Order: sequence, then structure tokens, then C-alpha cells
Amino acid sequence: MKGNILTARNLLICVLSLVLTGCAAVIIGGAAVTAKVAHDRRSTGTQVEDQEVFLKAADIRNNDEQLQKNSDIDITVFNLHVLLTGEAANKDIVEAFRQRVAAMPRVRAVFNEVAIGAEATWGEATADAYLTSKVKVALFDIQIEGFDPTRVKVTSSQGSVYLMGLLTPTEADAVIEKTRFVSGVKRVVKLFEYIDE
Repeated sequence: MKGNILTARNLLICVLSLVLTGCAAVIIGGAAVTAKVAHDRRSTGTQVEDQEVFLKAADIRNNDEQLQKNSDIDITVFNLHVLLTGEAANKDIVEAFRQRVAAMPRVRAVFNEVAIGAEATWGEATADAYLTSKVKVALFDIQIEGFDPTRVKVTSSQGSVYLMGLLTPTEADAVIEKTRFVSGVKRVVKLFEYIDE
């Protein structure tokens, strides 16, 4: 009995020291990253490359004075495919940005879905974020054996929902069908890459 109390006490001290030093966040964060990597159909190397592409593209955008003044472009990267959404004052600055991103090493394709001449309000941006959340939640209702909704990358812009991921045709069809009926969705754009059933 005394040994059990000491063991429990030592465990409690250990956990408290982790929490107080901030190590718990690292352990929990590491576990979450490990779980995500295990469920993702991209290789670990591709996931790292996707993050690198995103950071480099964001760096180009953030250091371009014309883009900063005349656009609000969002960047999404999945499996070395880049999706550009948002708004811009004119198509020339967007095309110049698209070309720079497309020329980056390892980028396989760039999808330009930037709206020209439109200017999103804070309310529209909030609505898009909410729409993305609703679609992500709806995907959990898909009843296909082995389907993992976290494998679908969902991006919303001005009511359009963009879907990326490595899916089987059956999974992709189910995702599109589920997304179409989420309230607030105006358009569904599928950018999937297909894998064998």
C-alpha cells in the first residue's frame, strides 16, 4: 500500500513538473503530430515539403509591396499542389505571384482561384471560416469503412469550398456529396488526387 502511494505521488510530481516547465505541451503536441502523420496518406517527406512550399510562398507574398497593397491572398498547400484564394485588385499581380510560386522547386501545380476586383469584408472572412468548420464537421458523418475525414483539406472563399486530398473515387464522391448539402456552400471545387480503392 505504501509503495502504491509513493508511486502515485512520484507520478503526480512528475506530471506537475512537466506541466510547470511547459514540457507537457511538447509531449502532447508531439503525440498530436505523430497521430496526424500516421493518418495522412502523404509521406512524411511530402508533408515537410508542403510546409516548406507554404512558408516560401507566404514569404514571397508578404515581401511583395504590390501584393500587400492590392490583394488579400490565402495560400493552401497539399501534396505539392498550391491553391491560391482570396481577393485582388487586378489579375496581373495575381498572375505574377502565381508564376513565382509555380517556379518554386517541387511545386507540381498552382490553382489560381483568386477573385479579381472583389474586396472581402471581415464578416465574409468570418463566414468563410465558419463554413470551413461546418464542412469539416459534416465529413465526420461519412460512413465508409476506413475513411478518415482529417485526410480532406478544406478551404472556403466567398462561399466556394475547395477540397483537396488523396482519396479513393468512392471517398471523393461521398465528400463532394456531403459538402454540397452544407448550408452556405455556393460552389464545390474538387482538387483531389485519386488513389486505388
